[in-house]
Amino acid sequence: MSIETVEKEDGEKTSLLGFLAAQRACVLAVVDGLDAEALTASLLPSGWTPLGLVEHLGYAERHWFQEVATGAAEPLDWPDDPAPLTTPRPPDVVFAFYREQCRRSDAVLAAAPLSTPPRGRHPGAQEDEVTDLRWIVLHMIEETARHAGHLDVVRELLDGRTGLGPR
Repeated sequence: MSIETVEKEDGEKTSLLGFLAAQRACVLAVVDGLDAEALTASLLPSGWTPLGLVEHLGYAERHWFQEVATGAAEPLDWPDDPAPLTTPRPPDVVFAFYREQCRRSDAVLAAAPLSTPPRGRHPGAQEDEVTDLRWIVLHMIEETARHAGHLDVVRELLDGRTGLGPR
């Protein structure tokens, strides 16, 4: 790989990581200051809770960067929950889980070029849909941003606050 190619990849990776970090920060900023009752409140017909959505994002980080990108993930300390997007775990456990999965995702990104093909598979994905680590990062930016918006709407319903987060 030429020096120019490495520099271009480093610049692209830095940009992508910046966008992903900003969306992660937005998720945490939107729910910052909510008590356990608000974090576990279900305000929409689908039944999800803000805390359940944060946990879901932790699972997404784990799935895409560990299970799909590297082909393996360490077992969780708890069994799969039957109700998606809700959680029986307390806020401190969920936030620690989310931050740890983000940290692990960042370690995967630091250790591999964006062109690295996945070692695992996403159930239901077409054979050539998930092409490389770049695709995974872009997908997680999209996923995190979508759910940050969901959280923003629910925060407004909970206490009227809007425009929270770095963007």
